[in-house]
Amino acid sequence: MRVKVLGAHNTESRDTRYVSLLVDDVLAVDAGCLTSSLTFEEQVRIQSILLTHGHYDHIRDIPALGINLYLRSRTVDVYTHPAVYSNITGFFLNGEVYSAFHKERTESKASLNFHLIEAGRQFQAGGYEVLAVPVRHAIATLGYQVTSPDGGSFFYSGDTGQGLSEAWAAISSPVLFIEVTASSKWAQSGIRHGHLTPVQLKSELEAFKQIRGYFPRVITVHMNPSDESNIRSELAEVASDIGVSIELAYEGMLIQI
Repeated sequence: MRVKVLGAHNTESRDTRYVSLLVDDVLAVDAGCLTSSLTFEEQVRIQSILLTHGHYDHIRDIPALGINLYLRSRTVDVYTHPAVYSNITGFFLNGEVYSAFHKERTESKASLNFHLIEAGRQFQAGGYEVLAVPVRHAIATLGYQVTSPDGGSFFYSGDTGQGLSEAWAAISSPVLFIEVTASSKWAQSGIRHGHLTPVQLKSELEAFKQIRGYFPRVITVHMNPSDESNIRSELAEVASDIGVSIELAYEGMLIQI
């Protein structure tokens, strides 16, 4: 299984993009930068999308992808929970801000085919086995454990704050994509808004080791570019202190699992 990091940050510029992962060119996880980072040919290859929560930087390109597929008579399966569906269809695909591409059909197909899922549910998405796991954020959020047909597996947290013990008990992946938004001087803000900093990540990884018996390979996403040098140095200290591999994701990063 090959994972490409399309976007690794929480703000967008010419050089940084909102968070989105692309698995084997056919499965996307979050949709912060799907259309802005992929060609039309690459977009139509996507078969399934997993959305973690309804914040703008994780769902932004769903409407843009909707029209691109509609104009090409193609469809994509979008898996998420009811709160995200309500955000997208109520504020974006509402017929006023943008067309309702989950309803408008070409050749009897809507370009956006939504599937509503529940926390704790295991399901198939384009040949991949997916487990939806609730995590702690400012709004309802699901993390996803994704397992390929050949057995490769990773867990993507989406945006999350502290208190991930229940999530760790549910998953068994060797690779963890997890958000670390800011350096530890913002720890109290992270607690209020449901985000992690390096000092909090350290505690969560120690809990992971206690529950699962091993440390995963850790790849961080959703970094604030203006704070990234501080995040990097603090994560290096965490990695050294507890003996774990921690990498900061970047746009275009490829991970073979």
